[in-house]
Amino acid sequence: MDMLYLFIAAISAFFVVLVAALVVIFAVKFRRRHAEDVGADIHGSLVLELTWTFIPFAIAMVMFVWGADLFFRLGRPPADAMDVFVVGKQWMWKVQHPSGVREINEMHVPVGRPIRITLGSEDVLHDYFIPAMRVKMDAVPGKLTTLWFTATTPGTYHLFCAEYCGTKHSGMIGQVIVMPPQAYEAWIAANQPSINLVEAGQRLFEHGQQCSACHKEDGSGRGPSLAGLFGSTVQLADGRTAVADENYLRESIVNPSAKIARGFSSPSIMPTYQGSMSEERLIELVAYLKTLRPSRSE
Repeated sequence: MDMLYLFIAAISAFFVVLVAALVVIFAVKFRRRHAEDVGADIHGSLVLELTWTFIPFAIAMVMFVWGADLFFRLGRPPADAMDVFVVGKQWMWKVQHPSGVREINEMHVPVGRPIRITLGSEDVLHDYFIPAMRVKMDAVPGKLTTLWFTATTPGTYHLFCAEYCGTKHSGMIGQVIVMPPQAYEAWIAANQPSINLVEAGQRLFEHGQQCSACHKEDGSGRGPSLAGLFGSTVQLADGRTAVADENYLRESIVNPSAKIARGFSSPSIMPTYQGSMSEERLIELVAYLKTLRPSRSE
């Protein structure tokens, strides 16, 4: 990304200097020397017009292909990326690690390992921005967004909200603390809570919200089985299909009638959890649902 930025900056600087220099040279060379001078007729040059058309086109295509390649690579976190969940709220960042460790306005990560951040918002639009990692992503109310990065050097880096979110927006700042892997494991162990993220989601699923009463693994409940759902393609009652990603799971919790699976009644008999479940609880529940796999038959 830095190389693309430097390339665009260098190309821009080159043409700024070139155009400015030509303006000065032509102004001096072709200045009007006598009051009776009349400008000469200018006849078109096909070679010249093709040249100044093809060169900018080629440069623009290099920028486009290079940028598109970066865009798609930045949108696809590595499969072995470590998940970290972040919720924006006026005016703080609430961070939760897979182990259940929680932080406010700080995020500890190990050096050299891809980090995939799943972002949510409890109130208004925020923007998670780590300038040193070259990553920035909106935290949008009502949906989950993701970004990823790999820190290469231990240290402490600035963290900002890059979207005006209220009167104390400027105070919504924090730190990303990049640690050697051993130090990170020691920090996690020293702050280990009694329950991790998936276990917290399982507790909600089985006891807190009693989702398991309807979503039985064998599909005999009033709702569809959720085992093996994450990542699959769901056939919907209206004939459409949907990929069961994080946003599908979240939407199905807060607005069950939005996308009803084929074979189930419309509108959904499941109550909506919009406004009654915090974004942190939703992330815990989604994290647990992602782990559900069908039991192996003997």
